[in-house]
Parts: sequence; C-alpha cells; structure tokens
Amino acid sequence: MKIIILAGGGGTRLFPLSRTCFPKQFMKIDSEHSLLSQTVSRFMKMVKSSDIVIVTNEDYIHHVKAELADCGAKNAHIVLEPVARNTAPAIALAARYCLDELGSPTDEVMFISTSDHIIRPNDVFVKSVQQAVEMATQNKIVTFGIKPDKPETGYGYIQAGSPCGCGYAVESFREKPDRDTAVKYLADGNYYWNSGMFAFTIGHFMQELQTYQPDVYQLAANSYTESLNKFEAMPTISIDYAVAEKSEKVVTIPLTAYWNDIGSWDAIYDVLDKDKDGNAVKGDCIPLDCTNTLMLGRSRLIAGIGLEDLLVVETDDVIVVAKKGESQKVKDLVGELKKCGRREADEHTTMYRPWGSYTVLGEGPGYKMKKITVTPGQTLSLQMHYHRSEHWIVTGGTAKVTLGEEVKIVHENESVFIPMSTKHRLENPGRMPLEIIEVQNGKYLEEDDIVRFDDVYGRV
Repeated sequence: MKIIILAGGGGTRLFPLSRTCFPKQFMKIDSEHSLLSQTVSRFMKMVKSSDIVIVTNEDYIHHVKAELADCGAKNAHIVLEPVARNTAPAIALAARYCLDELGSPTDEVMFISTSDHIIRPNDVFVKSVQQAVEMATQNKIVTFGIKPDKPETGYGYIQAGSPCGCGYAVESFREKPDRDTAVKYLADGNYYWNSGMFAFTIGHFMQELQTYQPDVYQLAANSYTESLNKFEAMPTISIDYAVAEKSEKVVTIPLTAYWNDIGSWDAIYDVLDKDKDGNAVKGDCIPLDCTNTLMLGRSRLIAGIGLEDLLVVETDDVIVVAKKGESQKVKDLVGELKKCGRREADEHTTMYRPWGSYTVLGEGPGYKMKKITVTPGQTLSLQMHYHRSEHWIVTGGTAKVTLGEEVKIVHENESVFIPMSTKHRLENPGRMPLEIIEVQNGKYLEEDDIVRFDDVYGRV
C-alpha cells in the first residue's frame, strides 16, 4: 500500500492563523505537532515512511521537509505540482510517480488522505483503513463517510445505499447543502459527511479515469516526467467530480473514529478543551462572565467581558471576531482582503524560508525593521539590493558575513553595515540559532528588490 497525502492546499477558512504562505496543514492545533506531522505519524503505524508520498507545491516544500523531519519520516517522498489543478490531477500525478519512480504494480492500493484533519483514536482508524484496503483490492473505489451529529452546511454529503461488505454502495454525492436540506439529511439517517479520503488500486483508478475523465487519463498515461512537464494542461477538477460521482463501483465505509476536518473556527472550538462555562481559551486571555466562547490569543492580552457564543482570534496583525455558526464566512472575508490587495490575506508578519524565518517588527516611510533567525548550518543567498542599505545587529549566536570580497565573523552585540548595491551573504556556522536585528533604509523596501547571484536552495 502507498499512502498519498495531499498537502498543497492554501486554506483560507482559518484566517488569520492560516494564510497562503502558511496554510492550516502546518499549524499546531491540538498538540505540539502540526496537522501534517500528525497525519504522517498516523500512517506510520501501518506502513514504512518510504511508502508515503506527499503531494504539495514548490512554495511549501521546505515546510513539508521540516514536518517530515519532526515526525521521523525523512524517507517519505515529495511530489511537487507545477501548478494547482485540484485533487484529481494531483492523485493522477502521484499514481504515475508510484508506477514509474517507486516501481509499484498496478494492483497496489493507494490510500488518499488529506493532510489537515484530526482523527482519533488511531487504532480505530487503522482498522478502518485495513477494511478500505481489502475492499479496494476488489476493484472498488472506497471512501470514508462520517456519521453526522448535526445539520452541518460546510461539508459535502454521501448518500448511502444498499449494504456492500463492511460498508454501503454509494447512491450519490451531494454538494454542501443549505440548513433545511442538512436537517433533512440528518433525519433520513443514510447520509454521511464526505471525509475526502479514498482507497483504490492504481490500475482501477487509471481505468476509471480513462472512462470518466479521459483528458486527465491521457496526460497521466505518459511517463512521470512527461506527466510533470504537461501538468499545466490538466483540467482543474476534484476526484469527486472526475471519478467518484460518476463511477458505479464506489462504496463508503462509516468511519467510527472521531473526525474533525478543522475547516472553520467553529470546528476549532469543538476540538479544544472547555472550561465550566463552555469557553475554549488559548493564549493570554481573560474571559470574564463569558459563555460558550472561543478566545485565542497570540501576541497580546485578550480580555472578554460578557461574551456569549463568539469567536475571537488574534494574531500580531489581525483580530477576527465572529458569531459562532458564522465562521464559514471567514473565507469571504479573505476574498475581500484579496480584492483590496491587502498583504494580510497572504502573509504573516513572520515569514518562513528554507534557512529560517524573519519577522517584521516595524516599518514606516524609508525604513523597515526585521528580526531574522537563521537555523544552524544554513546559508542565505549571495545577493544585493539596488534600493536599500541594511544594518545587521547580532543578538544571539554567531554570524559569518560576506561583504563584497571580505568574509568576517560577527559575534553577539556586534554589528555590520551593508551599503546599497553591495554583494552580501549571511550564514550561521554555529550550533545554535543565529538571531539578528536588521534595519533597512531606502525608498523601496519590498522583497522583490533582491538580486541573487548564488543560492544553495536553487532560487537564483
């Protein structure tokens, strides 16, 4: 069995914590490990890490590598989508990778998983996966259905039909319903939430693609290298639309484990521990006479007085306040921010790079201040800027600085000045994180004023 984990999404429903530069699969919600790290660890109870394939994009590759290191899965494989084309092309590319690069036979089962759901306990999930794999070997497309406990309008639904093995034949897939329809689904009793997880053999998946989505199949029938080169020609279509809703061989297995897709702040509230008044509180927060309220603080004190059924989420640059039950509209909020060209829609004040991270501490006309952290052994590119000078003050660790033709070591409490249009490079030769305060001066201070001459991460 090969595990295919889809980790290329740039989710917007958990704004302001989740943003394009740092989507929810990399967030730590209910533990010290990210949702992606938890997902990989879940499957390592069943397979070796070398049987796991992560499908993501170039922007997230360094996040993915860090999470794989975190959960001890450095031997897992990473497939990079050249462009976003939704789940059907992503899975087709992963199937081609398994066939050509991993030597998988066509009768090997692929289990398709999201990267950002909470599922527990693990032993119940493992048993369900084993059942799904067994049914998949019988030329079935198997999906997990979640028994609804409320009329949820944020999920797609699966209509279950006659019994089939340990599950049910699928009558139909239904779009996210309005509330009245969701109430009816709940009352009918034969509708399940669509978990987004699938199991099938590689060969059967290719056959179904050929039958129901020939344009995807024609591209995926090439070698992995050719499929990669022609990936932009793939249509943008989900596995549900491309195959699952059309195939006559789809079955659903009810997943009895706890499942939460963490798709909204209401879902976050559901998964967190509550106090005696029903408040879910994380961070430096004081709920005074508050009930059934989520308060999540990151960088400052949040004080609530007399709040009821509210969601309050704070980062160092954004505060979102919403009524419980309305958090699906956060996606609409992000859309409005994008229309206005607001940086907050895509970026945090802390941005992660393959060498570490930087945090914008303050900015104004002609200046910007950053805190830069370089992990041990890492190196920034050899670069220069046409429109700004920089002043670096080392506050922790030791820096190796290239300045023109000169290379020098700069220690804690020492500084160095980089004139405009001067080639320079920053490295951390030590064994502890290097931290510097960078003060930029100039009339143009955006990130695209970087001319790279050499880069160990291939960004030249």
